[in-house]
Amino acid sequence: MAQILDPVPSNADSKILCCYVNATSQIQIARICNIPNWYFERVVFPGQRLVFEAIRAAALEIHTGMMASAILSDKIPCDRLQINEDPYSNVNSSRSGGEVKGDRTIIAGRPKSREISEPLTVPALTAVD
Repeated sequence: MAQILDPVPSNADSKILCCYVNATSQIQIARICNIPNWYFERVVFPGQRLVFEAIRAAALEIHTGMMASAILSDKIPCDRLQINEDPYSNVNSSRSGGEVKGDRTIIAGRPKSREISEPLTVPALTAVD
């Protein structure tokens, strides 16, 4: 769902893109309440990924519960949920401390022990008892 119904306040200068994943087996309510003049609340189903725009000072409240009741189960600062907006950024190589050569990564100066030059072309049948 697009965030056009309740956009981030226009006077906010530190907008960030955030992502929250419901890793539980229960339906959750994600809510931001600590920003004046802004209402943000979404239902997050089990396994669903919620991507939203927020202010760096915002805190995402996660409410979990049954039909008629919900319990505040977590409160997460949105700056901890921030994701990189550039899909082509070099995030993986900066975290691994390695250098990228072609489709192989060299970690801490050690090359991969075995390079595969060609794909296997001969099919093999295996029996399992």
